[in-house]
Amino acid sequence: MKKIALIPIDNRPICYTLIEQISAINEDLKIYLPERKLLGGLYDMADVSGILNWLKALPKVDYIIISLDTVAYGGLVASRRIPDSFDTIKSRLEEFKEALKLIGAKVFAFSSIMRISNNNINEEEKEYWNPWGKRIFEYSYHQHKSRALRQMNCVINTVPADILEDYLNTRKRNFEINRMYLDWLSEGVLDTLVYSKDDTGEYGLNVEEAQMLEAEASSRNLNAIIKTGADEIPLTLLARAIAENENVTVKPVFVLENSKGLISKYEDISAENCVQSQLSLAGVEIASSENAEITMVINNFATEQGDLVLGDVVNSLSADFELPKTPYFIADINNANGADCELVRKITNKKLETGSMLGYSAYNTSANTIGSSLCIALNSALALKKGTFNKAAFKKLMAVRFLDDWAYQANVRKAVRAGAPDFEEALDEHISDFQRFEEKISEFLDFKFECKYSLPWKRSFEIEIDVFEK
Repeated sequence: MKKIALIPIDNRPICYTLIEQISAINEDLKIYLPERKLLGGLYDMADVSGILNWLKALPKVDYIIISLDTVAYGGLVASRRIPDSFDTIKSRLEEFKEALKLIGAKVFAFSSIMRISNNNINEEEKEYWNPWGKRIFEYSYHQHKSRALRQMNCVINTVPADILEDYLNTRKRNFEINRMYLDWLSEGVLDTLVYSKDDTGEYGLNVEEAQMLEAEASSRNLNAIIKTGADEIPLTLLARAIAENENVTVKPVFVLENSKGLISKYEDISAENCVQSQLSLAGVEIASSENAEITMVINNFATEQGDLVLGDVVNSLSADFELPKTPYFIADINNANGADCELVRKITNKKLETGSMLGYSAYNTSANTIGSSLCIALNSALALKKGTFNKAAFKKLMAVRFLDDWAYQANVRKAVRAGAPDFEEALDEHISDFQRFEEKISEFLDFKFECKYSLPWKRSFEIEIDVFEK
């Protein structure tokens, strides 16, 4: 039995309960998580001391997967907000580092390169992001672009000096913390180190920092990995731990082969490169032959990725595409922020053949979708191979994913958002909207269940779906 400890990014369902649900599929896998109450939320820092105590009390495990943002700052959101000094954060991390040395497990760690949102929404940023967020983004974009193209710095700064100074000091602090992790990698404290670029683009101070970290790692012969994405990275690293030494082969198949070179929203690499980087990080072999154990179906977009929240483009499957006869899973990236309704209709029009479909996801960005679907599928495939597959747990997980990505994100969420500012009240008013989706999913999975819905961060983005088998 593989034993894996994991410190999540925060307490959102996609970062916590999804890990539990994936683990339950495979009875040959044991996952250790800190209590959810110890993790950070939208406005609360993680209890770092509590997590350190949990780490010290762990039984012997084979792998530890760590969100370094949780340990350093108290969470991903907190990494952009907290005022703590570099020395304070370094002191926290040094204590954590010493605890890691005593455990003797393989350590897969990841840390974010501080994002720069192109909006004035301060929900996950410092207060001054409203009204200065877009101006800070423009400053960041043009500063990096002028340096990258070796142009004269003609950036006109319209951000107040004190705000810009605070912002740049926060960036510098986080960048120096990220540089420190290269020393951990050099010392052998970490076996794998991933830097994530969240909500990124062609230029920006975050892109420049990624290039600097990559250059330093290369000059020191260190294998630090720079990745586009964020929430899916612990799942891809979980897939790496699950699949290590298993020699799994995956064949990616794009629904629209001629469009695989297009770039998704919120990302800076093509859909094809995103798939390849996720498979590489998971440690699986990309197969070009028909003999691959698993087929990865990528439902990609023809010209531009839609976004079901923004409503600027809504794509729907139009290709004459048949699902593979061999074991497969689906990464549905036709739209950001939810499922392709026509694809899901095609999937759910017949009964699920367990062992044929290994997983499905359409969560948020392309990287999020690809990483989460890959983790689900690899765990399912290996459990089936070893005879440790829990069919009921798999059906429960698939019910949650279709209810979240299809029923909610692609359909009900629009009505909930229209009910702002009280999203929780709006969700309660639209609970009946889920019924037709529940019935269709139940029939497809041959799985009778009841559901409870809630909004754990009191906003429309993430929904918590508790599924109870009848």
